[in-house]
Amino acid sequence: MVETVLLVGVIASIFVGFNIGGSSTGIAWGPAVGAGLLRKTTAAALMTFFVFLGGWTVGRNVMDTLSGDIISIEISLVAGVAVLFFIGLGILIANVFGVPVPTSMTTVGAIAGLGLATETLNYETITWIISWWVVTPILALWIGATIGRYIYPELNRRFEISASEGALLTLDRSGSAPKPVLGPNTTYQELVGTVVVFIIGCYMAFSAGASNVPNAVAPLVSSGALEVDTAIIIATVAIGLGGFTIARRTMESVGGELSDIPLLAALIVMITASTITTALSWIGIPISLVMASVMTIVGLGWGRATRPITARAAVRGETDTELAMGALTADPDAPVRKIGEEESEKVLNAGDLFNPRAIMKYVSMWIIGPSMSTLLAYGFFVAFPLVG
Repeated sequence: MVETVLLVGVIASIFVGFNIGGSSTGIAWGPAVGAGLLRKTTAAALMTFFVFLGGWTVGRNVMDTLSGDIISIEISLVAGVAVLFFIGLGILIANVFGVPVPTSMTTVGAIAGLGLATETLNYETITWIISWWVVTPILALWIGATIGRYIYPELNRRFEISASEGALLTLDRSGSAPKPVLGPNTTYQELVGTVVVFIIGCYMAFSAGASNVPNAVAPLVSSGALEVDTAIIIATVAIGLGGFTIARRTMESVGGELSDIPLLAALIVMITASTITTALSWIGIPISLVMASVMTIVGLGWGRATRPITARAAVRGETDTELAMGALTADPDAPVRKIGEEESEKVLNAGDLFNPRAIMKYVSMWIIGPSMSTLLAYGFFVAFPLVG
């Protein structure tokens, strides 16, 4: 019986990790794939490796929080499987509404529901976590707005990143030993830009592993059914499987959306979101890479709206996929001021650079998602006390 329940739990963990891999791989490597800097298979392989690295190192801190700090008791294996069910249900609801509900928030909500039902919830820990959920979007918005207002236009002028036709590097066989040289159309600026995109993609994959690996397996670790090392390996395999399969479409989608915007803008979002997520994961806070990414995009759009530049309205219709494009698309020939130089007037509305209705939908689902997982888990564990 125990072996059967454990098998069901592992399958549930793989399902959760599989879906995490499908979405996280697209976010981490979509810009690089869309720019033609590497293949999807290569991106998935890199994603798997750095997810494992992030989960094996920083992710252990988040694992401790999810598996032992939110509630004050060890849960049974059956209860752990039930928690995984509610996490998977949260992902399903997110897919139905087309909104990336943060998996970390859904996981915390499900575990908190169990704690409320059994009167074992650690209110100090949950308050500390929720406080960071409030601070994170504000911090990401402020950073994005500051960069968009004072720094981004000048960076865009100085460091344009583009991909030329043909191979990036070739082998020069004229000497005694072959050596790599720049391709026929490659510039040093393009080579440096490519290396930067590669490094940031690896960094974002590491950040995704640190925050998401625990989400897929923490309930089973808390029940004592799996050792931490084994759980991390299972989660990594599941996320990697998602990266090699369903993430191919996600990478196409993200890459396509980013094809009309400066790649530099996407990289700024990736750096900011990954740094916030990794830092909070280091101190054991379950946090969402999606939340930091979206709010950084909004901040960039808001900051750029205060500068006298000409932007084309990328938001046509009400589709949420226009969010990234609208917030970052601007006329590359627009006048650029020096970093930090104040402007005398505003000629853009923030609404022209991102879809406010999309933002409201995202934020509302960030509230509704974990709230629903908490209520559903609470009701279930009150009706079926499976903890003992």
